[in-house]
Amino acid sequence: MSQHEIWVFFYGSYMNLDVLKEVDYVPREVEVARLPGYAITIQPLANLARSNQHTVYGIAATGTHTQLSRLYDHAAHVLGGRYLPEAVLVQTMSDRWIPALTYIAPELSGGQAADDYVERIAKPARQLGFPNWYIEHLESFKP
Repeated sequence: MSQHEIWVFFYGSYMNLDVLKEVDYVPREVEVARLPGYAITIQPLANLARSNQHTVYGIAATGTHTQLSRLYDHAAHVLGGRYLPEAVLVQTMSDRWIPALTYIAPELSGGQAADDYVERIAKPARQLGFPNWYIEHLESFKP
């Protein structure tokens, strides 16, 4: 029996499709999207915080709960961040609204982001055509 796919919003290194391939996750559908009402931080891992003054760019992608569990087990055991799912509503660049899950860490140890980690986020942001101001914001987390 095949599993039902859901939408998920990726905003950090998981919006880099090469990173997803490293854990054998290739989404069937991907759309550039934004999540209003949140701000991104990278200290040392990417995370979201509620903010009525900001928006976060990323991708909406399809996946199964099994794929997402494997992905976020990887985040916990390899990257050291425990992320939990939260329901959100994202807006695609074609102005379609999609209900999705996104994953937010309730607690992360603070610290400086590694240059290569920030680049794993900034590179796809440039390739996907995110606004220049947003790419500059991502790059501001580099040491």
